[in-house]
Amino acid sequence: MKKFEVYKNIRKRAVIMGLPISLFALMMTCVIGSLLFIIFSFSLSVIISVFVINASLYIGLTNFTKNPGLLHFKKVFPQTISNKKETQLNYEGP
Repeated sequence: MKKFEVYKNIRKRAVIMGLPISLFALMMTCVIGSLLFIIFSFSLSVIISVFVINASLYIGLTNFTKNPGLLHFKKVFPQTISNKKETQLNYEGP
């Protein structure tokens, strides 16, 4: 008989509309904010600009999820690891 393991970390890889849950929440927050913006300043240029901004945000977030190294600017680990406290005080004099 086949044994199946319980997968407890399902939320780590959960995806909604191609985005992880945290980025999907960011996208929905922007959509709700843009809807409020449309309601309180109703004009055709605002509606078109909000749709363009939301579409570009969605495209940018999906590209970021496909290639997360896009925002990787610095090295992960330092050259040396030490427990010594770093201070700007000079104990050796001028």
